Amino acid sequence: METKRTTTTTGRTLTCDLRALTAPDLAVVDALARLRLAAARYGVGVLLLNASGPLRELLAFSGLTDVLPVAGGPSAGGPLLGVQPGRETEQREEHVGVEEVGEPGDPAV
Repeated sequence: METKRTTTTTGRTLTCDLRALTAPDLAVVDALARLRLAAARYGVGVLLLNASGPLRELLAFSGLTDVLPVAGGPSAGGPLLGVQPGRETEQREEHVGVEEVGEPGDPAV
């Protein structure tokens, strides 16, 4: 992992070139999160360059895409893991012999 320090108009940024990481795992994500925390203590931002697809997926899975931005990566709103988050309605079975009872003045639904 190659790092270099750059200065931008908004403040200092630590840029990490991650092209050498061919098989990232959660230990890499942990190290990057700790780097981010240490940099934040000194008012320095962190920008990741050349992050592979699997690393971007691990960052998304761990919920760190907002605090560890990847330059040139997919947008924050787009799906990273190949699936759209969403929910399906629950399918329920009819219970045999069970009837719903309502009050006589209740309107039918």
